[in-house]
Amino acid sequence: MVRGLNKVMIIGYLGRDPEMRFTPSGRPVTSFSVVTPRTWTSAEGERREEQEWFNVVAWGNLAEICKSHLRKDQQVYIEGRLQTRGWEDEEGKRHYRTELVANEMIVLGDRRNNVEYSYDDDEQDDNGNYAF
Repeated sequence: MVRGLNKVMIIGYLGRDPEMRFTPSGRPVTSFSVVTPRTWTSAEGERREEQEWFNVVAWGNLAEICKSHLRKDQQVYIEGRLQTRGWEDEEGKRHYRTELVANEMIVLGDRRNNVEYSYDDDEQDDNGNYAF
């Protein structure tokens, strides 16, 4: 059997405060966005900048920790895996969303306030997936 690898590591800034919800079984899930800015100098010598936005989802204990320790504009390290989920809206139109499912989070910035947490990937919802 061929093995695969789905691992993502980002360092960026929270675009909004985390929002926590609960599955029907009561399991916490927290979502937030992280922007990773990148700057470079073009061939013409101009300084350029671009940003990549990530939708981040944390489950279980990590969800609670993210909700209580993270705030908008805070710098953070997130490690996890990419997952794309799909759904149909009321009009039958199909939608897709790619998310970074976090399994580790480190608050960056002031060293006195650094927080590092992770969770076991076995913590999935009752159906074994990560859909809300």
